[in-house]
Amino acid sequence: MADPTTAGPLVRHKLQVYFDTHGCELAHPVIEGMADDLDSLALQVANFPVADARVLITWSGRNNEYAVKVSLILPGETLVASDHDPALHAAYARAVASLEDAVAGYKERLDQVADRRRQEVGTRQEVTAATPVDIAAVDAAAASGDYPAFRAAVAPYEDSLRLRVGRWVERYPAVASRLGKGLNVNDLMEAVFLDAFEGNTRRPSGERYGEWLETLIDPAIRAIERDPDGALENINMARAACG
Repeated sequence: MADPTTAGPLVRHKLQVYFDTHGCELAHPVIEGMADDLDSLALQVANFPVADARVLITWSGRNNEYAVKVSLILPGETLVASDHDPALHAAYARAVASLEDAVAGYKERLDQVADRRRQEVGTRQEVTAATPVDIAAVDAAAASGDYPAFRAAVAPYEDSLRLRVGRWVERYPAVASRLGKGLNVNDLMEAVFLDAFEGNTRRPSGERYGEWLETLIDPAIRAIERDPDGALENINMARAACG
């Protein structure tokens, strides 16, 4: 069998995946299946100008196990995850899961740098209210656990928050790809409001409410990315409480 690397990279959502094997030979359908397992990772990095993955698989007869190393080449940084196991798929799955966590951290660092730069030039965006908001009513509703009253109090922020969430989700291709397929921007907006309701006591003193809502957008979308079904269940329950 020819070395899989001689056939060139496999492409998944713009991610070029290169395979290299040492001490073992894998059938092409196996290689194809392993490339398919990178779909979620590929969606996470789909918007980056450079995104190449290199998978090194080594069989050790001495230890009777596979060693798997997956490297992801991104702008300015290469992320690496590795694992080993007598079962190839088990080692590969754990390495890919670790790499997905590393990508989330990489994107978060990029966002923090971008946010600092926006603040330096005075361009940090803030969610704004269409009409005046009674923050005392917001705090009272949150303190009493009355979500319907809370949502009524923060309703003036809806239009601005919906717009910001719709733009922000583009940073998360795995979530954006679900829009129109059981998920919509209003769900994302509701997730932010729900987080604000549950974390209202943690709002920094003196920070404008719209500015604080802006900081909740990214964590809310990342929570949906990690557990879309669980997040949607919570969102729908909160929405149902509002009638």
